[in-house]
Amino acid sequence: MKIARYLHEGEIAFGIIDRAESGEGVELVELRGDPIVAGYDTTGRRVPLGAVKLLAPVIPRSKVVCIGKNYADHVEEMRDVTGGEATVEPLLFLKPNTSVIGPDDAIVRPAISNRVEHEGELAMVIGAVAKDVPEEDALKYVFGFTCANDVTARDLQIADGQWTRGKGFDTFCPLGPVIETDPDLSNASIVTRVNGEVRQQGNTSQLIHSLAKIVAYASQAFTLLPGDVILTGTPAGVGLLEAGDTVEVEIEGVGTLRNTVR
Repeated sequence: MKIARYLHEGEIAFGIIDRAESGEGVELVELRGDPIVAGYDTTGRRVPLGAVKLLAPVIPRSKVVCIGKNYADHVEEMRDVTGGEATVEPLLFLKPNTSVIGPDDAIVRPAISNRVEHEGELAMVIGAVAKDVPEEDALKYVFGFTCANDVTARDLQIADGQWTRGKGFDTFCPLGPVIETDPDLSNASIVTRVNGEVRQQGNTSQLIHSLAKIVAYASQAFTLLPGDVILTGTPAGVGLLEAGDTVEVEIEGVGTLRNTVR
């Protein structure tokens, strides 16, 4: 099931993406409230997908948890920045929820950085309060999955020696276009394109730390709240974003997140 958050006629709502009743086109079946907390009760109203503006499918209530160094090829390409070894346990850092934007919103390069880069990633959206959850139960706390771009001011990350400022600017966490509640992620491709050129090409089967392990491990440190988001790491091929670029993160079975840069 694909769930979108959207703006229509001045109002923000959630809806399930469905075929139009006419059989032609795609519509949104409007939901009553936020499905993460209110479930899938529909209003009966249907809106053409082309008549709405898609928004970030979730605005994290408290935090965006991120995982660094979770693809071996990316660990190697970042050897001079973060060291050349994968961590035994997941490497955690945070982005503020103010960094979140939606599909087609602009990534804004801060004036104090000369090296802003893309990092296409799979993101998990938490659906229930999770604290110290066992790995075997961890995915029960995940509401669904979306595409993410862990935008990074690499020069500031290097200068600071830690990651908060370089990854935490406003607009540095695009999410979307939808939440897929039940994708097959055992062998899903992750592709990042800039102006149509493939920059990153990975697969969820290459994750060093599994999705379940990530949720369980993060819940040992932080109480995960409904609506929190976890970014799961990026494959090799991260690279520069310039003003005027269009960057796309496509995840098989989930969708394509597209943003411009200014």
